[in-house]
Amino acid sequence: MRAAWLLTLMTSALPASAEVFLLGQPIDCVLGQDCFIQQYMDHDPGPDATDFTCNGLSYDTHTGTDFGLPSLVAMQAGVAVLAAAAGTVTALRDGMPDTGLSPETAARIDGRECGNGVVIQHEDGWQTQYCHLKQGSVAVRQGQQVAAGDRLGLVGLSGNTAFPHLHLSLRRNGQAVDPFDPDGQITCGAPDPQTLWSPPIAYAPGGLLGAGFATAVPDFDAIKAGTASEVITPVSPAMVVWGHAFGGRMGDVLRITLSGPEGLITDHSDRLDKEQAQFFRAAGRRMRAGGWPPGTYRALISLWRDGQMIDTQLITMEIE
Repeated sequence: MRAAWLLTLMTSALPASAEVFLLGQPIDCVLGQDCFIQQYMDHDPGPDATDFTCNGLSYDTHTGTDFGLPSLVAMQAGVAVLAAAAGTVTALRDGMPDTGLSPETAARIDGRECGNGVVIQHEDGWQTQYCHLKQGSVAVRQGQQVAAGDRLGLVGLSGNTAFPHLHLSLRRNGQAVDPFDPDGQITCGAPDPQTLWSPPIAYAPGGLLGAGFATAVPDFDAIKAGTASEVITPVSPAMVVWGHAFGGRMGDVLRITLSGPEGLITDHSDRLDKEQAQFFRAAGRRMRAGGWPPGTYRALISLWRDGQMIDTQLITMEIE
């Protein structure tokens, strides 16, 4: 994922109480490339949800930051969860399966929504909690002293979750704190300069998680699993391009432009009619007589909002 529109958060003069407490990135990945932030802490006091920029990348009563992986394949490869700051492990849980929340698992998850997790107590009343770790991956013990960047476990799908991610909660003296907006004073349309992240973390208002070729419109479960891409041959019945995105708002447009050695094959746009945390769109053509000619096929997938492109991805394929 290569975001074309990012609002960069700059660390500036923090309150005196926060100057000695900063957070490192709690997941071992490159944001905007192989991981992303799906949801932020909810700042809306009512039934709606608002993130720290007054956008909708949150849900009602959400008290943390969700660092997501684009697929189950990425989770199975193993992505480390890291201590965001030095401290003492005061609680942990392991052994819950990576099944996520479903009608079949709801009773087993009730009261253990965090899934496999770790709690770290820091100085001056600060505390971090790391949720949804992979079963059997917790690498620390209760009472252990950890340094910033130490491995705590792996990103998983345990507890109350629908996709593989790390939920990080930050509290001070028992009160939830948004590390992107620690003073709680939202300025709509602009990031709060008083961030606890070091180095700063950029805000992406949505973006592409992946794209690929297939011989038919894939199932969304296959896309989320990371198994939707297929090899196109000269005799494939169709050539379809799919794009997987997050943070969709009503009115967003996902455009797919596919061309081959003989020119344009399709140029298709879909407009979202509602907000969607994750979604996909697909476009393509059936094989014509004679099959697919040899050469290079290029697909440009782009996400547009209010007439501006906020993310784009180019994928290519060779048919011999």
